[in-house]
Amino acid sequence: MNKRELESAIVTDFSKRMSYGDYLCLDQLLDCQHPLSNPPHHDEMLFVIQHQTSELWMKLMLHELQAALRLVQQDKLSHCFKILARVKQIQRLLFEQWAVLETLTPSEYVEFRDVLGSSSGFQSHQYRSIEFLLGNKNAAMLAVFSSDAEKHAALKAILEAPSLYDEYLLYLARHGLPIPQECLERDWTQPYQRNPDLLPAFKVIYDNPQTYWEAYEMAEKLVDIEESFHLWRFRHMKTVERIIGFKSGTG
Repeated sequence: MNKRELESAIVTDFSKRMSYGDYLCLDQLLDCQHPLSNPPHHDEMLFVIQHQTSELWMKLMLHELQAALRLVQQDKLSHCFKILARVKQIQRLLFEQWAVLETLTPSEYVEFRDVLGSSSGFQSHQYRSIEFLLGNKNAAMLAVFSSDAEKHAALKAILEAPSLYDEYLLYLARHGLPIPQECLERDWTQPYQRNPDLLPAFKVIYDNPQTYWEAYEMAEKLVDIEESFHLWRFRHMKTVERIIGFKSGTG
């Protein structure tokens, strides 16, 4: 049997050094999985980790989308492209991740479903924040967080501010493209409504991609993210249908 000797340069004493586990806070992270079924149901761990890892990836997605929004405000569109490409890959990963949960059968899920109580992904603060940042706003969703003042205030701030797409339209207006005034001065708490009066501006951009390269590429990135977001939501819906059918979920 081959035996690999430790290289002399490899550090093995971490009594006074930061280790991999220290940097990532792995002891705390790996101690966050607490199935409530009694006796513990084998598949509840899958359910917990599926949703915890989704929240971690959504945390990164929020981090990236908020950075992109700030860059658009600063007229630095080209700096957004790598960020939004990363967001698309996070969305792809979240889409594929549902395949793991699909290994849970309806009969297995029902054995621990009761311990979930009324907890549901519907209550995900990060998911709502992403929705609002992308322009799918609904003030009624604030009520879900009425018992948590900090989360309620954070989500309300996103609701009342321009979305990433709104900021893109403001950018186009600053650069001389014919954006209708009703798109620039509106109630940001309302979901964006399609406006046919935007067509002339986008015709200019798409007819002249070299002249308006940054605006063109940003539009394509936003379309990518919107499409990926719809696919992610659709995959979620189909996974839920597969596991619980058309019954009401925990939310």
